[in-house]
Amino acid sequence: MRSLPAARINNNMDIRRIASLGRFKDIVMILMKYGFDDLVQRLDLSDTPIIRRIHRADQELGTYERIRLAIEDLGPTFVKLGQVMSLRPDLLPRALVTELGKLQDDVAPVEIATIHELIEKNLQSPLKDLFSVFDDQPMGAASLAQVHRGVLRKEGLIVAVKVQRPGIRKKIEKDLDIMATVAEQLHERSEDLKVYDLPKLVRVTRRNLLREIDFTREARYMRIARSYQNDESKVYIPKVYDDYCTQRLLITEFIQGTKLKDLDPQQLEAPEVLAKQGLRAAIKQILEDGFFHADPHPGNMLITEDGGLCLLDWGAIGRLTERDRYELIDLIKSIVDKDSKGLMDTLLVITNGQSTIDRRSLERELLEVLDSYHAVSVKNLNIGQLLMDITTLLREYHLTLPSDLVIMIKALMTAEGTARHIYPDLNIISEAEGYVRQLAMQRFKSRNMWRNIRASVMEFFALQRQFPRRIAQVTDMIARGELKIHFEHENLGGLRNTMENTFNRLTLGVIIAAMIIGSSMIITTGVGPLLFGLPALGILGYLISGILGLWLAWNIIRTRRY
Repeated sequence: MRSLPAARINNNMDIRRIASLGRFKDIVMILMKYGFDDLVQRLDLSDTPIIRRIHRADQELGTYERIRLAIEDLGPTFVKLGQVMSLRPDLLPRALVTELGKLQDDVAPVEIATIHELIEKNLQSPLKDLFSVFDDQPMGAASLAQVHRGVLRKEGLIVAVKVQRPGIRKKIEKDLDIMATVAEQLHERSEDLKVYDLPKLVRVTRRNLLREIDFTREARYMRIARSYQNDESKVYIPKVYDDYCTQRLLITEFIQGTKLKDLDPQQLEAPEVLAKQGLRAAIKQILEDGFFHADPHPGNMLITEDGGLCLLDWGAIGRLTERDRYELIDLIKSIVDKDSKGLMDTLLVITNGQSTIDRRSLERELLEVLDSYHAVSVKNLNIGQLLMDITTLLREYHLTLPSDLVIMIKALMTAEGTARHIYPDLNIISEAEGYVRQLAMQRFKSRNMWRNIRASVMEFFALQRQFPRRIAQVTDMIARGELKIHFEHENLGGLRNTMENTFNRLTLGVIIAAMIIGSSMIITTGVGPLLFGLPALGILGYLISGILGLWLAWNIIRTRRY
């Protein structure tokens, strides 16, 4: 590496150091080729030897289109990075997200000798001992891996062998290191780019991309997805052969069929049935399972020989907790009812919105978004696009949705677009209605209500135990002068005792209420042993809660603290 000029100031050190790397030179040249000279100038590289005359691309192209073309020229790592970022409409403008979704992932295959060597190294056995048949011609070659068909010698099963490209992890890490340095510099030097928080984009991409190149993680995701399958599942997920899977090698059941992207929808025998199957599967994964494929586009969907649907490439997934799904139901209900205030309140709960937000302005903006979609028929309502518009609006108010919820919105939009690509007249609302109603009813089942009550009681107990200690910590901070607050009280010990008594009464009240509710639930079951024709355990609960309630009331009256 060349020596650095002593005259350079410290904030140029990182960018000057990586400027001597061949890979960085390629990146800069491609940026200039597509007209991003201003970015290079902001990196203070105008006087370095890597800047020279180059062939310029068509400058009539739009900015986002030039970004996509530059990414494709930068190679497999950047293509995958762009595809990962196309799942994050909360971080990027919608038009850019749409353009990134067009990125092509077809690259030249790795030499077959190298593939053989990688398989033998990962499985510690000669290829001929592992496979009775192994096709040297890959079925597909992408930026991270390529897939071959083979027949396992021991099991005699036809399998798909996904082999990671050699050295791809090091290439990705090198490119990400360069991007992190460039992102930091651009973030510091450009006010216009600060709104996109480029360093955060790189960090998010690094995490997701490094997870995706761990094939043991993808194998685990496929097993989890298969565990949610039942007799009603219309979308198939290939079986994983764990004994042959490593971080760089994934071997799954081979499914004979054709990728949806290679088919003309007009040539499908039953496009409406197929579109409904795919969309219902996506909605089920999101609303019922809480575990879903993050990118269900046509390239990841296989139409089997019997007309079924198979979902491939589980490297990127999303998860929703039960609370996430309930909040999503509230969100959808507010949209359908055109309840702008309810929608705003739900969004502020989801995003942990601050009190400084201009609520009236936000509600007016949301109402405008709802108006634009309620003007169309229910049949043509695009839920994914509507949620995307809401996400864009939230970004303008500096409100951030949880990452998995954003990934869900993008996945739903992709699944919806894929379904309408197959059958344009599909009614999205009617397909989702059953799952929405089912999830809404689950919230009010006695088992779920009892679990929530029990959780609340436990939280009260925890608060009761922690509150005296928290009060003591605050008083210690005041004594050390670390907390500037004007507070006069001659008997802090008495205050603590008062607060303890108050919370003890509150806790006891919650316990009594929980016992009454629990006893009522038991009474309705009719489970023995019976007493006076009623469940004895329920009657006992009533008696205990009644005694405790009378004692608490007498104690409050006796001390005249009411």
